Amino acid sequence: MITVKSEYGNTLMQVHYQKATASIVPQTLYVVATPIGNLSDLSLHALAVLAKADLICAEDTRVTQQLLRAYGLTGRLISVREQNEQSMADRVIAALTAGEVVAQVSDAGTPAVCDPGARLAVRVREAGFKVVPVAGPSAVMAALSVAGVTQSDFYFAGFLPAKKGEREMRLQQWAEVEYPVVMFETPHRIAATLAQMAILYPQRRLMLAREISKTHETYLCGTVAEIQSILLQDANQNRGEMVLVLHPAAKEKTVALAAESKRIMQILAQELPTKQAAALTAEICGESKKALYDWVIAHKKQ
Repeated sequence: MITVKSEYGNTLMQVHYQKATASIVPQTLYVVATPIGNLSDLSLHALAVLAKADLICAEDTRVTQQLLRAYGLTGRLISVREQNEQSMADRVIAALTAGEVVAQVSDAGTPAVCDPGARLAVRVREAGFKVVPVAGPSAVMAALSVAGVTQSDFYFAGFLPAKKGEREMRLQQWAEVEYPVVMFETPHRIAATLAQMAILYPQRRLMLAREISKTHETYLCGTVAEIQSILLQDANQNRGEMVLVLHPAAKEKTVALAAESKRIMQILAQELPTKQAAALTAEICGESKKALYDWVIAHKKQ
């Protein structure tokens, strides 16, 4: 049993831990989110599942072994990676058939999000067993929560393509989007990615979250060009695990012009330079000078 050594709240934490333990049922695959940095981010529910699991499917058993040891836990570990996920599903299904509790973890964060786990979950569910998530740390949601985006929808792109041409095509797709884009990037490609972004949309808002919840966690916010400049000046900012949050493209405000304002603008623009005509019409009608200028330019093109 886990013993929480704290004077305040010790009893309550034990109660919640015991409730979590009691809720675990056999013949179930629990998909467990584990810390992405700070070990204290592991939930009581996750602790209970890992303590009770008869079998733990780990991406890298050595990494998961370190996590278990940090909490004084032991467990029967097997390696379930992208390369063997389909074949290992048979072993997991056999364990569930025998009445065991099985946990699935990745090296860090939530399994099946740019990590193994999705194929295993499908196979287990198809075999008639329950697949239950144990919610917890996620680099995607952690980055979004501090990025300052206000949209309710976002696009998660995972890792950007390694090849320059493919990466540029992907970045171009987001030039005018009205939603934030969350992506992962590696230290050895971040400079090239920022350089490509700076060509496409240098003034676009961007947050670079680095080493989330770890000792050297850093959050850089600014335009793409500003973030690129920071990394060029400080080599330390090129290290560690990175999440990029690209803010939506800025919307241009459209101003509805009155029909009379358009008529006056059109007449004056035939006799005066466009800027002068826009300024004079704005003074007469109380309209936006820029809106009048943009309208007459678009009208002339038509």
